[in-house]
Amino acid sequence: MGEPLEFRIMGPLGVFSEGEELRIGGARERAILASLVLNAGRVVGVDRLIEVVWDGLAPRSARAQIAICVSRLRRALGDRADDIMTSSPGYLLRAAPEQIDRLRFDDLVARARRRAAGGDREGAITILRDALALWRGTPFEDIHGMRYDAARLRESRLEAIEACLELELELGNHLKVIAELVPVVEEHPLRERARAQLMLAQYRSGRRAESLRTYQEGRRHLVEQVGLEPGPELRRLHDQILRDESALMEVPVARRAEEFVVPSQLPPQALPFTGRVAELAVLDDALRFTPEATGPGTVVVTGLGGFGKTALALRWAHRRIAQFPDGQLFVDLQGGEGAAALDPGVVAGRFLRALGVAGHAIPEDLSEKLALYRSRTARGRLLVVLDNARDSAQVIPLLPGGAHCRVIVTSRDPLDEFVARQGAHREFVRPLGFEESRALAVMLVGTARMEAEPQAMTRLAASSSGCPLTLRMAAARLCSGSYRGSVDELAG
Repeated sequence: MGEPLEFRIMGPLGVFSEGEELRIGGARERAILASLVLNAGRVVGVDRLIEVVWDGLAPRSARAQIAICVSRLRRALGDRADDIMTSSPGYLLRAAPEQIDRLRFDDLVARARRRAAGGDREGAITILRDALALWRGTPFEDIHGMRYDAARLRESRLEAIEACLELELELGNHLKVIAELVPVVEEHPLRERARAQLMLAQYRSGRRAESLRTYQEGRRHLVEQVGLEPGPELRRLHDQILRDESALMEVPVARRAEEFVVPSQLPPQALPFTGRVAELAVLDDALRFTPEATGPGTVVVTGLGGFGKTALALRWAHRRIAQFPDGQLFVDLQGGEGAAALDPGVVAGRFLRALGVAGHAIPEDLSEKLALYRSRTARGRLLVVLDNARDSAQVIPLLPGGAHCRVIVTSRDPLDEFVARQGAHREFVRPLGFEESRALAVMLVGTARMEAEPQAMTRLAASSSGCPLTLRMAAARLCSGSYRGSVDELAG
């Protein structure tokens, strides 16, 4: 096979081999390839490809024509034809993240957030500008079946621009921000965050009248086009400018730092860990990121006590921690030994503080508190682990607000209502197999003891009935010195 290809979709579709652009057939082939690149590593069904190509006006021969177009695409890719794989119910593009500009963009934005969270604003700005430099024009401009995908790409770009210019404002680069924001606000007059940034930059640059005019223009667009008044943050800024509040000239470092707090609350994994390969694969599949997602992907891990529900959840979470650059939230809903189960309002307050919200800013009213929690989690890639849930009512209010969030719930209860209402995937944690139990026993007590009493180790593994907690308790007794008998006696 030849050198890996480079795919560009943040602008006109382009495929490059060693710096040279490949010629990709007609409009249908380009539409199919665009969809495959956008969903690289995931199967795109033939039905979806038909929708992309014909946008609801497909002929009867559409499925056969899709197959013909894919064949032409493979020929166009030359030595890399096998990168387009047939995989029921459709096709899959095999490509590494560094081969696709959109995935490089997402990685750079995530890195910038981490830099900003650590206080390195200049470094974060540099990385965000590198990400924005990947944008080359209008994506999927001539592919009507991908207009919603194009809108999502444009939204990602605008969010990155606003994040970058927010950091520039914090560094006092007001004139630079004005020059960059004016075309953004003109092109997107209903975007209130960018308008607020422009108003603040103009005010700090001594252009108070322009700042007020920027507000009035925005209000006119909102009223005429949507029939709404500006939102509370824009109105509040307008009032502050009218009053010439001195606070507007200060860089609100503490408040800005709150916006970039990245919680990392996962407890340590239970080690050693063995088995559960199939269960981990199920979690991978159920919690993967897909463009069709409209809410947080959720898995309920259920089973008897002591069989490793929390251990499985934490194993997956630690292995996939890089997928959640905006943080990981964890709570034991059981409340600890001897304590009462935690109310959703208490947990939401803890999560908000972990996300950087000051205590005095957290509403007392439960519905307002939960609404703020959903707002704070609406845009990021966040993992939420709700451990030892009592029932569905304890869990449902704590679902985050963003489609890029993922949730793992562990519970002895199967949470039928939660699964039914939220469409959550449910995974039952069953006893370990005998070989897995024996492997865990050896890892816990050591190979020396296993070699000294191999048959007893086998009986110890069998006597646990596949319960990891039982094995761990037995191993703890052996290794602590409090038990002086043989492994065989302990197994018996």
